[in-house]
Amino acid sequence: MIRAEFKGYTLRTLKMDLLAGITVAAVALPLALAFGVSNGSDAAAGMITAIIAGGVIGSLSGSFYQISGPTGAMGAILMSIVATKGLEGVLLATFLAGVFLLFAGILKIGSITSLIPAPVITGFTSGIAIIIALGQLDNFFGVHSEGHNLIEKLQSYQQFGFSPNIITTLLGLSVIIGMIYFPKKWNQKIPASLVMIIVATVLTVLFKLPVATVGKIPTTIVSDHRLFFSDLHLSGLKDVFVPAISIAMLGMIESLLCGASAGRMTGKELDSNQELVAQGIGNMILPFFGGVPATAAIARTSVAIKSGAQTRLTGIFHALFLLLSMMVFAPVMSNIPMSALAGVLIVTAWRMNEWTIIQEFCQKRFYPALVKFFVTMIATVVFDLSLAIILGVAASCLIFLAKSAQISISVEEIDWERMAMVPVEHTKDWVVVYLSGPLFFMSSAKLKKALDDLKDKEGIILSMRGVSSIDTTALTVLSDCYAQRKEVGQELYFSSMQSGVKEMIQTMHIDTDIQYHFSVADALRELY
Repeated sequence: MIRAEFKGYTLRTLKMDLLAGITVAAVALPLALAFGVSNGSDAAAGMITAIIAGGVIGSLSGSFYQISGPTGAMGAILMSIVATKGLEGVLLATFLAGVFLLFAGILKIGSITSLIPAPVITGFTSGIAIIIALGQLDNFFGVHSEGHNLIEKLQSYQQFGFSPNIITTLLGLSVIIGMIYFPKKWNQKIPASLVMIIVATVLTVLFKLPVATVGKIPTTIVSDHRLFFSDLHLSGLKDVFVPAISIAMLGMIESLLCGASAGRMTGKELDSNQELVAQGIGNMILPFFGGVPATAAIARTSVAIKSGAQTRLTGIFHALFLLLSMMVFAPVMSNIPMSALAGVLIVTAWRMNEWTIIQEFCQKRFYPALVKFFVTMIATVVFDLSLAIILGVAASCLIFLAKSAQISISVEEIDWERMAMVPVEHTKDWVVVYLSGPLFFMSSAKLKKALDDLKDKEGIILSMRGVSSIDTTALTVLSDCYAQRKEVGQELYFSSMQSGVKEMIQTMHIDTDIQYHFSVADALRELY
């Protein structure tokens, strides 16, 4: 794969990769700082993650276009880990999640995301967006909250009060307004988030605004707060086992969905299993530098593609430029206001939502899709990401079962004229029952009621061409119905059956004289 990627590589291709890398770095810089903060760590951890992930995961990725780094989605999990286990818990959970991802790639389960319905993923994304936005209230308004999760943090405002700092709030609000109204033409050359953070930082330094800032950013990619091999003991890993599964699941979903989206843009398919191996190795390495979990990022990946990325060197160049920025501009970046980063994250959270798809669900009244969407979104906010996915998939299964139970039962008198036959006296009280849909335990009650309503008829022809499958519950209903009709002298014919359904009905073994016919017309000719 890599050999084919670099086949015919020229100086022109190198230049395209270099320029694309610079562009992606400009987009990634403010996001790395912001996501580092939102993930419960600090801005330095976000930078370290972007640099290491961009280089390591980018080199091993399942395709040339994937750009990995810290993402806001992880904040939903990491905030609760920080609250209960501290930063040490985050580092251990990141390493363990990397192990899970590595084994997922080795075991070739990269196609697992195809089992998750699209409305569930949309609701999951919107839930994460809500968590990111509400998680920035402290930084945006300059207030204080405490708690192990978002709900507890919001409830703590009753205890600590909610008194916004005017200057902090105005600064964050100006960043949001600036990003919304930033000219699209300019945004193609320099990202609005970077411009607004620079403006906010200049204002803070120039007017010595009394606002919280990022603080000291080290000029090394090896943090003082990092994981050591001595920290890898069984009891510690056991404590973060469940959060690590959530991190791995989220990393898998984000990375593979990013690859699927980018694959459509480039026409080149992602090697999903290799991508999981890359994500696993990257996340196992990151904690030893002080980084937080990384996944492939859709925003940065799409920027790379649109900027003309040709090979995976784009991701490596982007990591090198971030490292250079960290070395050179660390003293300046330490003055970035926290409210400015909060503003960037709030706008990012808003744009994360798949508004076009949500609007389509509403306008076209796709009620089952809306149920899946809201169940997953609410579960993501109230519970955790793993449970949200489980509940979303469970809701999808229940909706599918409910829709499957809606069989169609149509009772019609025999139309002899259409059959080109002359009606005969002994068949005048016969009816044809047309069945359509799978006959199973959820539709059996409806089938039984329909047949019970026809007890006064002389005979019934069941047309089952539209029945794709039948289970033992529905089979029992038909068996009981046949036995009861035989006792009172009523006849029951089966017609137009698919082979699998016919084989099941033939297992009833209640009468060797059961009439099976190829079509309704054949059954009528037998009667005639």
